[in-house]
Amino acid sequence: MNAVAREVSGAVSFWILTALAESPKHGYAILRDVELMSTSHGGTVSLKVPTLYAALERLDRLALIEVAGEDVVDGRARRYFRLTDSGLSALDEEISRIESRARAARSMITSRSGAEAPRATAEESRGR
Repeated sequence: MNAVAREVSGAVSFWILTALAESPKHGYAILRDVELMSTSHGGTVSLKVPTLYAALERLDRLALIEVAGEDVVDGRARRYFRLTDSGLSALDEEISRIESRARAARSMITSRSGAEAPRATAEESRGR
């Protein structure tokens, strides 16, 4: 797995890229969206500000995101980030990997439900 694939496969990076897939966002909006999306989809990724900005720096270095602009709101600077074409491709590839793993797992569950009853363990066979 290359560096980009490794980075995107992490939950933090995956959710950040997913949040940015819709539109450019500033840090607080990314934090909020990551938490909302991950919670509503069976997980709980709650980022701290330093973790977010460290991840944003890594994703920027890998050219998966870029700064989309800055403005000042209520006296505070906001930096907006957007997904690059490379970031969109990397996210799409990670989604495909996740879907493939899910299909493999679903297949195993389905085949198990059609299999015969599990055999007794050695301990159960000896009457313990």
